[in-house]
Amino acid sequence: MSTLVEIQDAVAHLPKSERKALQLWLDSQAEPELTAQEEQRLLRSLDEAMRDIDAGKGISMDEVRQRVGSWAAK
Repeated sequence: MSTLVEIQDAVAHLPKSERKALQLWLDSQAEPELTAQEEQRLLRSLDEAMRDIDAGKGISMDEVRQRVGSWAAK
C-alpha cells in the first residue's frame, strides 16, 4: 500500500473504532500551528518566566511535581 488512494480505500474499510484510533494518531502527529500573534505572546511569556526565574521567583521542580496533579484537574 503506497498510494493515497490505496490508503484511503483501506481506511474506508476499517471498523469505526480503528478509524477513530487512526484519527487520534494522525492528530498527534500534526505540528501545532500558532498565529504570529500567538507565537509573540508565547515568546513574551517565556521571556517573562525566565526573568522571574533569574530573579529567584518561582517554585522548585519538586514543588511543581507535587502541584501538577491539582493543576491538571482544573
